[in-house]
Parts: sequence; structure tokens; C-alpha cells
Amino acid sequence: MDSLIALDIGGTKIGWGIVEISVHSNLRISECGSIPTLAQRGGADVAQRICALVSELVSQYPHSQGVAIASAGVVDPRTGVIVSATNTMPGWGSTELADLISKNVHLTVRVLNDVHAHGLGEARLGAGRDHNSTLSIAVGTGIGGALVNNGNVYYGSHFLAGHVGHIHHHFAQGQQCSCGRSGHIEAICSGSGITTWYNARLEEEHNYDASWEGPVANGRELQERADAGAPLAKKCFVESGFALGEAIASLANSLDPAIIVLSGSMTRSGQLWWDAVRGGYDGCAMDGVANTPVVHGDLGDDAPLLGAALNFLRR
Repeated sequence: MDSLIALDIGGTKIGWGIVEISVHSNLRISECGSIPTLAQRGGADVAQRICALVSELVSQYPHSQGVAIASAGVVDPRTGVIVSATNTMPGWGSTELADLISKNVHLTVRVLNDVHAHGLGEARLGAGRDHNSTLSIAVGTGIGGALVNNGNVYYGSHFLAGHVGHIHHHFAQGQQCSCGRSGHIEAICSGSGITTWYNARLEEEHNYDASWEGPVANGRELQERADAGAPLAKKCFVESGFALGEAIASLANSLDPAIIVLSGSMTRSGQLWWDAVRGGYDGCAMDGVANTPVVHGDLGDDAPLLGAALNFLRR
């Protein structure tokens, strides 16, 4: 049985998996693990550590046929170069990732944007597998998306297609996005964004949550505070989910996908968040897409690894 080494390079962690390929081209992840990205150390450091990780995996799994990568940043899938990246990982832009790894381990390396890979995995093997077009949106540390039509990812002319997090919303006015602009939904709807947004509002609207001490460190702490009944925390989750729902409806009105698949850490925020997302969607969706399914992804953390493997095999 053939196998590939697959990597998912995100802002927080670098996940890896051994993807086994059966004679019928079915894919299965047999082994997996992760290391911290340590993104703030900069792109050169991250690239060096990735090369070391792949070298170690090749020594452990010497029969691997190649390396399939899903990576944060704008990726040119033809060359495996990171065209650009936000300040979540300074210096990651311009990294010639495929060449760096290929020269290190002497295997074919193919790279796809992480959310494009995630969307391809869900469209072909996950929640979208019975549909001819899938709009996949990952709502985690950041927000990204992919439109997959008949099994093909739409990249756009500059490989930017799917940057859902950079849609404007008036709730985000004055909130700085990871791209350096302000007013984008990533600044209030992503896990890191809603945390920053809450802390800023906690200082501005000090009458809210007066019984709670200080800001929160991450989305999980904010979720715990909302679940415990803190008014501003609950308000942030509702407004964040509603804004995301409105943005998704706008995309559905424009793209008309057969199904919309949501994944990522924010989708585990509970019923309050999901109800808000659906409320925002219902208020903005045109009649033709009002009943388009908006569902949770099936594959979890496996989606980008499997999508990267599909991209490798297709090419």
C-alpha cells in the first residue's frame, strides 16, 4: 500500500499524518501527530523546523511516495511558493516551501493553501461529498474558505479566492484585521478576533461583566465566561455569529453553492453561536439559497491532510 506524508501548517500548530492509499484510491490516515508552529519566531524558523520534521518522518516512514502540504498563507499550487502571508506568521511570505523540503528529503512535494485543502477534503470526502459544489468555511484562529466545484478548487487570478475573513462588516469597524486593514469579519468572528474584540469592549463598556476580573486570554476562556452568563461575553458571541451568518449569506447569494460547510474551533462554540449564525444567514439570504444547507464539517482536523493528499494525487 502506497502512502504520503501530509502536513497541515497553521498559525498555532503543524499537524502531520501518514495517508495510506489503497488499490481503489481510498485514503486513510494511519498515524498522526503535531508540533507547535511558534509562528511569531518568523517564517524562516518555521520552515527550518518543518524541514526537520519531514526528515524525521521520512526516516520513520521510508516508503512514503511524497509530501503533501496544506499551508497557511497565499499559496501558488503550481510552484509550492508562499506568495504572501499575514502578520500571524511574520516572514512566511515568499518562502519557497516545496523546493526547501524537496531538496532536503529528495521527494516530490506539493503545496496547497490550508483552507483550500480543507475545503477539498470536505467536498470530496466529507460533508460535501454528495454535492456538486461546496462552499467550505473554516472559522478558527483566522477565517478562510474555499469554493469547490465538481471536485476542483477555485483559486482566483492571484490565488486569493476563499479569503472569506476579509469581507467587510460594520460591526468590525475600527477593529484591526490580521491583514493590516480594519473592518473585516476576521477581526470579530475568528477565535483570536472575538477575544480581542471582547477585551476592547470590556474596557470601553465597563458596566458589562463587572463581576468578572480582567480580560480573557483566548476564545475558550471567553466561551466559559459566556456559558456562565456574563452579558458582554454572550453579546459578543451573538453579534459575532450574526455577522458571520450575514457574510455567508452574501457569499451564497453570489456563488450559489449546493451546500455550505463550516469547520474550525469557533463552530464548537455552542447553540448560542449557531443560532446567531443561522439568524444572520436567514436575514440576508435570497429566496433561491434560503434553504441551502449550512452544516458542520465531517472530517475535523483530518480535512486539510486529506485535501492535501487529494491535491498531490490529482497532480
